[in-house]
Amino acid sequence: MAAAATQKAPITLYTAGTPNGWKASVCLEELGVPYTLHAIDLGSGEQKQDWYVDGINPNGRIPAIVDHSAGDLPVFESGAVLLYLAERDPERRLLPTDLRGRIETLSWLFWQVGGLGPMAGQADWFLLFAPERNEMGITRYTDEVHRLFGVMERRLEGRDWLAAGQYTIADIAAFTWVVLHEVWGISLATGYPRLNRWFEAIKARPAVQRGCNVPGPNWVLTNTEHWQGNLRKADARRKGSAPPSSKPQK
Repeated sequence: MAAAATQKAPITLYTAGTPNGWKASVCLEELGVPYTLHAIDLGSGEQKQDWYVDGINPNGRIPAIVDHSAGDLPVFESGAVLLYLAERDPERRLLPTDLRGRIETLSWLFWQVGGLGPMAGQADWFLLFAPERNEMGITRYTDEVHRLFGVMERRLEGRDWLAAGQYTIADIAAFTWVVLHEVWGISLATGYPRLNRWFEAIKARPAVQRGCNVPGPNWVLTNTEHWQGNLRKADARRKGSAPPSSKPQK
């Protein structure tokens, strides 16, 4: 929950509306930890400014947090932020304390950080941001996303969650990237029914809905025209024509 202006929150969250950014805000909302929001303007390169790189995240990316209750301790990288917040929770609601449950959760968390996130990010880049349409790149990375979705589909046979028999930070980490499935032209309902059940269960959680709309409305979950328009604009740009007009975004 974002803290009121007059409230001293223990956490400051530096983030933007991306899958990695949503991980941190969803986790904070799930745990009910008050936080002060600092929305990073990626378009202007705010994440590369000295104050941020030297004081908070030397890698110049989002998300990052500063824990004021721990001597203004900065934590960067989305997986590290999830792990830190889960371990600081006295009730350990998102990270089991038993050995098997903890290792299962960390294994799937690192699987997302090292596999699903980077591969999905490349698929996103080739579809939306590459200066020229590269069919080899699009095929390479969307095929890999399909493979990784298949890994989750198999894992979820007879299970509700990825790890430890409960909802954990591993589910949060994977969910925020699976959110983009329609952008890549993937139908969960027809191609990955178990993954679709898992996805819909997480999407329905109130804390997830709040967290995925930080720092502003989620352009994938709430505005299909927005991301479809981005795909059309990307193709138009590559062809050297003016992008088609789109409806104003609210």
